[in-house]
Amino acid sequence: MNANTPQSHPAVFTIDETAPVVVRLSTVIDAPLETVWALHTDIDSWADWNADVDQAQLDGPLQPGNSFHWKTHGLDITSTVREIVPGERLVWGGPANGIDGVHVWTFEQTGGQVTVRTEESWSGAPVDAAAEELGQALQHSLTTWLASLKSRAEQQS
Repeated sequence: MNANTPQSHPAVFTIDETAPVVVRLSTVIDAPLETVWALHTDIDSWADWNADVDQAQLDGPLQPGNSFHWKTHGLDITSTVREIVPGERLVWGGPANGIDGVHVWTFEQTGGQVTVRTEESWSGAPVDAAAEELGQALQHSLTTWLASLKSRAEQQS
């Protein structure tokens, strides 16, 4: 499929707008969409370019319903792919240590650049108890993730 072809798939999954923690960030990457998408969706290789990810492994192909297991910031997380529109959108989520997270990634190519947007929501008892602290932690984690993705994609271009 050509990553530049518009898709008619409506967004099915969104973050929980009512969650105590919601973080939205974006970055512009000077690299082809194919490079950025390939890096981001090669879950087994996340630890190669994102220092915050200790390990990651996808169970089967990257498709809705399949899960991946990863370790980050001392947490063992199992996330389930909820939605994928190749070259445009990837959504995953699931519970981890009492936190219910939903993570939406979108990718938009303009010329030779790609705008990557990420938005994530966290809810659950641990978040209710420490929303400000956990919100700052998530903000830092996603900032690092985007910077790492940008750095690696631009190195490869």
